[in-house]
Amino acid sequence: MRSTPHKAFVTSALAVAALAAALLPGSTASAAEAAACTPTQVLANGGFESGTSPWTQSSTSVITSRTGQSAHGGTSFAWLDGVGGTHTDTLSQSVTIPSGCSSATLTFWLHIDTAETTSSTAYDKLTAKIGSTTLATYSNLNKATGYVQKSVDVSAFAGQTVSLAFTGTEDSSLQTSFVLDDIALNTSGDTAPPADSTRTPAAPAYTVSLSSNTAGTVWTGHESATFTNASATALSEVYLRLWDNYHGTCSAPPITVTNVTGGTAGALSVACTALQIALPTPLAQGQSTTIGFDLGITVPSGADRFGHDGAFNMIGNALPVLAVKDGSGWHLDPYTNNGESFYSLAADFKVTLDHPTSLLVPATGTSTDTPGTSGRTVTTATASKVRDFAWAAGPFSKISGTSPGGVPVNIYSVSGISSSSAQSMLSTAKSAVDAHAGRFGAYPYGELDAVIDNNFWFGGMEYPGFVLDLVSTTALTHEIGHQWWYGIVGDDEYSSPWLDEAFTDYATDLAQGLSGTNCWNSVSWASSAEKITNSMAYWDAHSSRYSTVVYGYGKCALHDLRRLIGDSAMTTLLRNYASSHWYGVSTTAEFKAAAQAATSTDLTSFWTTHRIDG
Repeated sequence: MRSTPHKAFVTSALAVAALAAALLPGSTASAAEAAACTPTQVLANGGFESGTSPWTQSSTSVITSRTGQSAHGGTSFAWLDGVGGTHTDTLSQSVTIPSGCSSATLTFWLHIDTAETTSSTAYDKLTAKIGSTTLATYSNLNKATGYVQKSVDVSAFAGQTVSLAFTGTEDSSLQTSFVLDDIALNTSGDTAPPADSTRTPAAPAYTVSLSSNTAGTVWTGHESATFTNASATALSEVYLRLWDNYHGTCSAPPITVTNVTGGTAGALSVACTALQIALPTPLAQGQSTTIGFDLGITVPSGADRFGHDGAFNMIGNALPVLAVKDGSGWHLDPYTNNGESFYSLAADFKVTLDHPTSLLVPATGTSTDTPGTSGRTVTTATASKVRDFAWAAGPFSKISGTSPGGVPVNIYSVSGISSSSAQSMLSTAKSAVDAHAGRFGAYPYGELDAVIDNNFWFGGMEYPGFVLDLVSTTALTHEIGHQWWYGIVGDDEYSSPWLDEAFTDYATDLAQGLSGTNCWNSVSWASSAEKITNSMAYWDAHSSRYSTVVYGYGKCALHDLRRLIGDSAMTTLLRNYASSHWYGVSTTAEFKAAAQAATSTDLTSFWTTHRIDG
């Protein structure tokens, strides 16, 4: 669950815009159609022993064997700069990184010598780029005796033909020589997405109309989903994720889908949490269609993210949403009660909830209430670019306020929560939403609703614009941080839980003025297989370590990265990264590439030391 590690009981759009957002590199979950990999080295003449082809150099003296420098191997090398005056040298080669392998690594041997005497100013620089992405920057400050091998993960560029380029620049005085040799780009790994790693179905738009019983424990009605195929591969089927069927049995599921239109329902799978719907004709790239179905929801007993605590109903992950297909195939990972397996693309929701007037219904998005039939109210909630939709229903006590930054905040409390606790949570929520917005970008979801119940065994749980939480300043700050790290910047929560939990715990520390000083010093690994970037499949088998490693070690690694590259660079990195992945999906490889581009320090050993793979 979205539990917070300080708690002892942690267990176990528009179609065009949406298509553009969908055209991001795919994730690497396992699937039957993953391609086999033949490890290979794709760079030609990396040791410069076969002349200059296919390298493009700015002058005939870049690739050389002249005296003054020496090769790492053989007799030839690339010597950029070393002039001692204003000068620029370039060296480049077009490479095609195959799509059938999960790992692609650029390595090169670099020697830097310089006449500069400063220990603080980078006067002369060497920049390594692939395509338009800066991989690393070195300078006169990185001078060393002899060659040093550098390694950069370029897996995010699988399936692309790109230019690998080195550019050396010198200022007006004192030479710096950047000497390169034995450059290689190796691919490996058993499985990886094939060339078409586009995420689809894209641009989902859900319209839902439900009516509840007197207690708010049973909801029935209709849902429709309109979507576009963003992939070049025709779409012959879709899957609905019925995650809350985990809380029942296949013979008595709490989520039922019947009377499907726009397709033909197949068999339930993955413990009845996935429903295949075959489309009447394959959906070509750019085409859209709509499926519809009758929906029934029965809320089980229990203070859970899907459950009722007495008269108070929490209804998270109950609405069926479309599964994601990318180059790895359909993502149909099992539900996990230890964390999350939720993975969905940003969508629009319009949800109409007809309920007794005695029940307040906080929900994702912005809500309006209108009178229904006698003694009933119709709450209509609309939300744009959210990954899922949740609501609650019960005789809550409600207080409201507005953050200094202008975000409306509502606190809904179950019975037993004191008015002072509610006021404290309102103050925390207003402060937290502004603190996170100031670091990562403006909160986009209109109002923010928080439901407070000290009986939640899981600590807290976030949904877009809607969170469940205990009376806890740290926990609520954490759950609101998830509005950015999972809500706005999405991820595959089953394969890469650290991308939302570690980033959110790091954001929570910053919001509370905590610097994580020395927290990495207390790290102790349980085994060689334990990594921050492990999937929920691993953590479900090692649940006692999940919170410690993903939350604790994960946020400490980010604090360490901040100390390594500097506060300003880290602030800029995360804000820019959030902006570039706004309503999109983050992967570990993309974050590592962005971090490397933000610093001249080679981060290879950092990732290894902190066990961040991908």
